[in-house]
Amino acid sequence: MSANLPVDPARIAADIDGLAALTEPGRPWTRRAFGPMFLEGRAFLEARMREAGLETRIDSAGNLVGRRAGAKPGLGVILVGSHSDTVPSGGRFDGIAGVAAGLEVARALAAAGMTLDHDLEVVDFLGEEVTVFGVSCVGSRGMAGLVPEAWLERRDADGRALPEGLAMVGGDAARLAQAVRTDVKAFLELHIEQGPVLEAERVDIGVVSAIAGITRLEIVVEGRADHAGTTPMGSRADALVAAARIVEDVRALARGLAAGPEHFAATVGEFAIEPGAANIVPSRARMLIDARAENRATMEMFCTRVAGIAAEAAAAEGVAIAPPTRVSDAMPTPLDPLVIETLAAACDAVGASRRPMASGAGHDTGWMARIAKAGMIFVPCAGGRSHAPEEAAEIADIALGAAVLTEAVVRLDKSLQEG
Repeated sequence: MSANLPVDPARIAADIDGLAALTEPGRPWTRRAFGPMFLEGRAFLEARMREAGLETRIDSAGNLVGRRAGAKPGLGVILVGSHSDTVPSGGRFDGIAGVAAGLEVARALAAAGMTLDHDLEVVDFLGEEVTVFGVSCVGSRGMAGLVPEAWLERRDADGRALPEGLAMVGGDAARLAQAVRTDVKAFLELHIEQGPVLEAERVDIGVVSAIAGITRLEIVVEGRADHAGTTPMGSRADALVAAARIVEDVRALARGLAAGPEHFAATVGEFAIEPGAANIVPSRARMLIDARAENRATMEMFCTRVAGIAAEAAAAEGVAIAPPTRVSDAMPTPLDPLVIETLAAACDAVGASRRPMASGAGHDTGWMARIAKAGMIFVPCAGGRSHAPEEAAEIADIALGAAVLTEAVVRLDKSLQEG
């Protein structure tokens, strides 16, 4: 990393280490949203923001925001950041790296004596990970005005409703409309890749082109229960055998699609059979397929092919399979061309190697893209591991990413006015 970069790796390390020290006992790096450790982490971050000269607030959607006023009031906001909540037992860098990098952008500009024309804000979004209420991206959806009304009825295992959780972190469900932003002109997020590509290819930065859409398909296979010892092998309607055939064919289809230039992945992540006894031919099997694609046409083709695979398995094994049901269906989110171009130019300016890539995981950026020009960069993580206690990333890599963000913010401060 160039010694001339405006960021300070030691400050970034202090942010990440400070949050890492605030974890549930016996569960490394655990600070789930709406819990007491999360609030301790928030207090730590707010103090760090204030030390950096930012004016802090918590909006009604529960987002922690630090603001540095620009030279031209009313021009709008350039927003940077990510999230500080974690999954259970695994979140030392996921989200946290992006909050620390966003905070470092503000500190680097202050250290250089530079004031943007736009206001600069650093955000720690509330509840990006799946929360105790069973929903995710609570803060970014709130900022985009896309929190479903039904979510406010959701309760956690203790019977607490989401509005109570929002109040706990300083938000206010009754005033969610006030969290909606129309002044954000651009949003930038740094995140660990959560995959092995950058590390394997020895590339510094992944410039994200799109957030993949996620479609979940449920397939139910109806066979016939029979005695496992007396029913001839050729006279069975074995639901599990048909289901296993589908799993293999779905994997083969997904591998073929993933071999192309676009991001694609599919996983049978849930699987259950009935009645579940060793001496009974399975009468029913249910599976849930999680498919992710950056191109909607590819997803539609996959879903059509899966329906064909299921029909073929039903005919071959003498079972009944209804057409797959789309349990959920989220569209892919392309990111903004100007921001993508600016991030690529910023990589070149600071001497960081780069490659384009889509995100197979969902992120707050996907929701911010609904209301602002949004872009995202990935930095390498060890072995591509994430959502695990072993999740790790080099501070030098995060600092290089923060330098890219700083350069991009400065460039966007000018180009947004020109546009």
